[in-house]
Amino acid sequence: MLFDFSLYSCLLLIFFFHILVYSFLFFNRGIQQENYADKIMGWFLVVAALLIVPFMVGFAGWYDNQPYRDILFFVPFVHSLFIGPLLYFYTRAIFNYDFRIKGLDFFHLLPGCLYLIVNIIISSVDVFLYKSYNLTNEHEDPDFATWYTVLSMLSILVYLFLSIRYYNQFKKYTAIATSFADQAGLKWLRNFLYAFSLLSIMPIIRAVLSYFDFFERMRYFGPWYYYVGFAIVVYYIAINAFHAVHLPLHKIQFNPQLLLGFDLKEQSAENVKKSAAFEIPPAVDGKEIALKEALKALMENELLFERSDLTLSEVAKKLQTNSVVLSRAVNQQFRLNFNDYVNQYRVNAVIERLSMPEFKNQTLLAIAFDAGFNSKATFNRSFKKFTGKNPKDFLAT
Repeated sequence: MLFDFSLYSCLLLIFFFHILVYSFLFFNRGIQQENYADKIMGWFLVVAALLIVPFMVGFAGWYDNQPYRDILFFVPFVHSLFIGPLLYFYTRAIFNYDFRIKGLDFFHLLPGCLYLIVNIIISSVDVFLYKSYNLTNEHEDPDFATWYTVLSMLSILVYLFLSIRYYNQFKKYTAIATSFADQAGLKWLRNFLYAFSLLSIMPIIRAVLSYFDFFERMRYFGPWYYYVGFAIVVYYIAINAFHAVHLPLHKIQFNPQLLLGFDLKEQSAENVKKSAAFEIPPAVDGKEIALKEALKALMENELLFERSDLTLSEVAKKLQTNSVVLSRAVNQQFRLNFNDYVNQYRVNAVIERLSMPEFKNQTLLAIAFDAGFNSKATFNRSFKKFTGKNPKDFLAT
């Protein structure tokens, strides 16, 4: 088989191979653990790997030699209309383990399916009936037709917008309803979505620059740089998604409707007292007073804050109320969201245990983890938020 090895073809070949390997790993784990998000990511990586193929083999000499040129023209490799929907479905599935593609969700995949079916029909007619180019444009690979490129780019941008909006809604909810908002935030996914957004507008920039004589070379080599960037970004999400820990997310089962009823007004830094003691404003409702006292007793007697995966719904169930009522009470009575409320207890516990003999031989980080924190970064940030000092400065005083 023809393959001219060069920097341009080999670099894409390396990414192509590694992305396919990760797709297999995701499919395997998704089947073994019944993880729907992994299965979606597996399909996303397959589509991404196929998208690289034309430029990888193109720089390996396929467009200049037969029958390889015909293979590229008659076989649809680029299915970029699936990229956006799969990213959106993955974002939904990773934050809600009950999510399944069903019903109207399949309409998101309809454009990609139609493109695939139409191309298969056109190619089959030309290959088996006409035995030459007739319906297929012999001068332009259908996968890179201008209309298809523009439509694909718009599709990806729209679904990236939906994915980013969904991610931001999820972040708001985790601050309201979990005690592990930082861990649940999956910053690698946020970084990927923004990087992919930037990557998606690169073809526009390339197309504009290619009309200037100075950037003439970009008409041919410009797409190669784009696909290398695309491969790097896809490889980034493959690595991070495969090695990320999602266990606490099983307890959330997020969908945007869960935000309804919650007070989404963010607490300003001025409303948080910079000390280890709680600031409790006067209560204005008898039920809230009782709920406040019951919540304090639950935290102090059962030490619920020590559970790193504690959620608002679990606490509400123990108090025989619902999440919306409890969240409102926490906001009104403590001027904090649930995540900060629990972290403040954890900070207080760390400070208290630093002076206790039984914790003398433990490291500060070990004490923090014992108090319910799940990462060093979260501990440092929360400690400074509620004491005004970072842990090292606090110990030095």
